[in-house]
Amino acid sequence: MPAAISAFSFRIRPLLTALCLGAAAAITTAPAQARGPEGIADVAEKVIDAVVNISTTQTVEAKSGPGEGNSAKPNLPPGSPFEEFFDDFFKNRRGEKGGGPRKTNSLGSGFIVDTAGIAVTNNHVIADADEINIIMNDGTKIKAELVGVDKKTDLAVLKFKPPANKPLVAVKFGDSDKLRLGEWVVAIGNPFSLGGTVTAGIVSARNRDINSGPYDSYIQTDAAINRGNSGGPLFNLNGEVIGVNTLIISPSGGSIGIGFAVPSKTVVGVVDQLRQFGELRRGWLGVRIQQVTDEIAESLNIKPARGALVAGIDDKGPAKPAGIEPGDVVIKFDGKDVKEPKDLSRVVADTAVGKTVDVVIIRKGKEETKQVTLGRLDDGAKPQPASAKAQPEPEKPVTQKALGLDLAALSKDLRGRYKIKETVKGVVVIGVDGGSDAAEKRLSAGDVIVEVAQETVTSAADIKKRVDQLKKDGKKSVLLLVSNGEGELRFVALSLQ
Repeated sequence: MPAAISAFSFRIRPLLTALCLGAAAAITTAPAQARGPEGIADVAEKVIDAVVNISTTQTVEAKSGPGEGNSAKPNLPPGSPFEEFFDDFFKNRRGEKGGGPRKTNSLGSGFIVDTAGIAVTNNHVIADADEINIIMNDGTKIKAELVGVDKKTDLAVLKFKPPANKPLVAVKFGDSDKLRLGEWVVAIGNPFSLGGTVTAGIVSARNRDINSGPYDSYIQTDAAINRGNSGGPLFNLNGEVIGVNTLIISPSGGSIGIGFAVPSKTVVGVVDQLRQFGELRRGWLGVRIQQVTDEIAESLNIKPARGALVAGIDDKGPAKPAGIEPGDVVIKFDGKDVKEPKDLSRVVADTAVGKTVDVVIIRKGKEETKQVTLGRLDDGAKPQPASAKAQPEPEKPVTQKALGLDLAALSKDLRGRYKIKETVKGVVVIGVDGGSDAAEKRLSAGDVIVEVAQETVTSAADIKKRVDQLKKDGKKSVLLLVSNGEGELRFVALSLQ
């Protein structure tokens, strides 16, 4: 891993922290929270027995050697008087000299949603576990089995056999869409393996996108939740689950009043599908989308900037036979407004496979409605490899210069140099001025300009002519459809000023 990436990872990892608690976690003091309304005690008493601890056991390969942490045997000079001591110490600690498999334990939280023995937790709490146990509030320990997981929302469903001598308590889901900013919420979980712990706070924000996954829409709360709260429920004052505690922002691992929960609207759909199918069956539109920036909106005559810009169409996807094309902007899907790309991703994923829906698009400034029958998203599909681009030769066959770009017609030599597929048509970029808007928008040698202002171009002269006309028309920017060598498309708006 490059050094720059390692340094970035080192800084970010302590901030977005999964709440599952490992054996070596240290206890830190959470900041004081307001006492809140009197109803909190009633909520806690009502639901506490439905909240469980999730204990997992995992077999990992013990490591040995220099630089592998405090558990590794230190380097000692031959004949050192400490050499025999450390040999004996590490042999006794691991069972054999040189290391070997060992058992590790972790603790998280969960909650019962069905008295038949169904519980919900986070996927990262039980990931790679060899054994999963549910520990009830009274200390009863029961072995659990995995029903299914959804890594993209970090949720898992477990099943277990209820104890014969005591009926289970199950909780119900509330409507997270009805949450208001400032509304009081109650978090119950197992921080630092201390057992059931109740904290309270308010809803700080809704629909938070923290770039942890494709369907981010977290509830943010200042309720004191810590490592070990993963998978635990977030309740409203009616005792309904309105979220599953999943992440915190913290430099130390303890609560600083910024926690995130998966909203119940998402959880309900995921849990239902995992119980029914053991997997997620998400809707699939078959498009690649990108943000509609102010520059792109101006180029497409869209006011205000909104929607999801279609950058590419999957040849085998549902969007193509429905007549959706690159350059269309989706503003409404199945009656739901699409303000940004994430909105479209979420609503498509939540729509039933095989359902026919109306999709409202803007094409060349006019609204149109297309009917699409959704397919099923293949979550196991491998992403297309990125284009491998060779460095240009010193002698650039420059045909034309425009927009801070050195442009040339595609030739067999240039296709080979930049690894451009035969199916890609347009004008190839062979150089970019460092101080240009094109460089800032990350255009680079080997990119292929397919369209200018939604008109196909085949030569550098076509681009120059189109750009000159747009300037005469008083346009502030020009919209380019750009392909990489693999044929993956994206839209780029460049300033004409």
